[in-house]
Amino acid sequence: MDKNKKPKFNINIEWLYAIIAVALLSMYFFSPSEDAKEVSYSEFQQYVSKGYIEKIVVVSNKDIARAYIKKEAMNEVYGDKAEKHAEEPFVESHIPSTDKFDEYIDKSKENKQFIGDVRYVEEKDYFSNLLWNILPLVFFIALWIFLMKRMSGGAGGGGIFNVGRSKAQITEKGNKDKDKITFKDVAGLAGAKQEVEEIVSFLKNPKRYTELGGKIPKGALLVGPPGTGKTLLAKAVAGEADVPFFSMSGSDFVEMFVGVGASRVRDLFRQAKEKSPCIIFIDEIDAVGRARGRNPNMGGNDERENTLNQLLTEMDGFSTNSGIIILAATNRADILDKALLRAGRFDRQIQVELPDVHEREEIFKVHLKKIKIDDSVSIDFLSKQTPGFSGADIANVCNEAALIAARKDKKTVQKDDFLDAVDRIIGGLEKKTKIITEKEKKSIAYHEAGHATISWKLQYANPLVKVTIVPRGKALGAAWYLPEERQLTTKEQMLDEMCSTLGGRAAEEVFFGEVSTGALNDLERVTKQAYAIVSYYGMSDKLTNISYYDSTGNYDYGFSKPYSDRTAETIDSEVQKIIDEQYERAKKLLKEFAEGHNKLADLLVEREVIFADDLENIFGKRPWTSRADELKEEAKKEVNETEKSETSENKTEQTISEDNNTQEKENDNEGKE
Repeated sequence: MDKNKKPKFNINIEWLYAIIAVALLSMYFFSPSEDAKEVSYSEFQQYVSKGYIEKIVVVSNKDIARAYIKKEAMNEVYGDKAEKHAEEPFVESHIPSTDKFDEYIDKSKENKQFIGDVRYVEEKDYFSNLLWNILPLVFFIALWIFLMKRMSGGAGGGGIFNVGRSKAQITEKGNKDKDKITFKDVAGLAGAKQEVEEIVSFLKNPKRYTELGGKIPKGALLVGPPGTGKTLLAKAVAGEADVPFFSMSGSDFVEMFVGVGASRVRDLFRQAKEKSPCIIFIDEIDAVGRARGRNPNMGGNDERENTLNQLLTEMDGFSTNSGIIILAATNRADILDKALLRAGRFDRQIQVELPDVHEREEIFKVHLKKIKIDDSVSIDFLSKQTPGFSGADIANVCNEAALIAARKDKKTVQKDDFLDAVDRIIGGLEKKTKIITEKEKKSIAYHEAGHATISWKLQYANPLVKVTIVPRGKALGAAWYLPEERQLTTKEQMLDEMCSTLGGRAAEEVFFGEVSTGALNDLERVTKQAYAIVSYYGMSDKLTNISYYDSTGNYDYGFSKPYSDRTAETIDSEVQKIIDEQYERAKKLLKEFAEGHNKLADLLVEREVIFADDLENIFGKRPWTSRADELKEEAKKEVNETEKSETSENKTEQTISEDNNTQEKENDNEGKE
């Protein structure tokens, strides 16, 4: 710490008000009083009748009589304290009224009890007038300022008068914070990171690009699902770029006051121009960037549209914003205004997608640095067990695995802890205390066995990893599958997945002759998938090569469908036809492999959890290689390699020990000779 640097003292306005109030009260209650002795009116009359009074001053506006004592009567009035009141001795008493007091004084003069003067005065208390007239006004002004400050959320740090100031957090140039994030901390996202690195390069060395006549791009929009690392990527830009970095959320522009959003946009760009070159990052830009006039029938938020108009003007208007690059992030690019996405504003749209298997492996390596893992943990295995997981999900898996290991009093986090963490994130917490009857347990087992049986017998159905009838979350049973990571899906693959999903309901009907409500989630998924086949992908027989999917989202808030009522009936009939066909197909397969299904269901009732090995023992190996089979083979190879290495180490140790024994024997023989 710099010793020469003096600490800053911030004055809080509330403390200032408190100090002023205490000072005023102290002046009022502890002000020095005159040397007066207050007596009752009867005692005052006694002093008058005895002739102790020299003169009387009546304060008419306060009904107080102030009687000055003669010097020779000081001892009789004050006693031992006569010397203290020697300078100006007088006593005070409250009188009934001025008229009655006049009558009393006249009688006293007639009786020659009092022969002094009587003077009438009025005393004005300026302090009381100030206290009761000005202090309430000061109080209400202070209350108004306080309420306005609270209503404006302390905008700009100065209350109502700075409500139009930008709320952006500024990271200054040359920031050396130890906790700052750089591109090394961002795992995966190779393509997105490359484009963002190029933006940082623009700012660090602009002449390299402008010498050839090119222009630095004005903005880049990070688009992707939640949890994929859009905000993390922007923080890495702030850590890497040695330029000022302004960051704020889209909702920070919106306030209860009219015109505040546009004012904050202007103030943000004003500050950015002063510190150019710099980067502005707006997180969740869809809060202010929604398409204007999407639904004129329902009206619109004029304040939000004014904010968007100001943002568009600042990004590409008459004013020059050279050296300012705008980054924004959203997971709802389809609802953004087209004017915001045109070239010249957000020149680039950077797609931040869910990580693939290799990128998940890199993300696991980053999050496992701070976790004490066991030798049994294979990062490659974990990355293949988590398809469809985002970076935030993987971070949650690592944290949950550490908590599970700590709950079990382990010294390190093992492979089983990670698998339990994946199960908990996907299916929820196990509820072993939930009361389930034997009939319900058997029904759940046959339901889950139906899924497992059909998925094992269909080529394109997702291969099974584990099935359990232990309740998790809201589900009474669950099955874990390892979907194949593919970019394109054929109709045959989708139909196999639908048939497998309907296997639970089909098993209930085939083996119990009745169905239950346990297939609600399965039916929901199948219905959505069937409607996608017909109305989106154009794969039905009657509506071939026709898609009613709108990628722009213009029909999100409309009251009409993009097709006629007759076409809607055709879509419904085609969907019903596809679902019925796959349901009958599932029942046919279950009847064909009824013996294996029943064995699987009984095993599930007995053990509550079964794995892919149990299905292989009952049905045999699948004729098609799947991701689960590949993982199983890789796991076996790892075990075999570990056993071989341990065996070779044991053999080496044994050879060394035998050589040592031989050398000892030779030495003994030499000693004997």
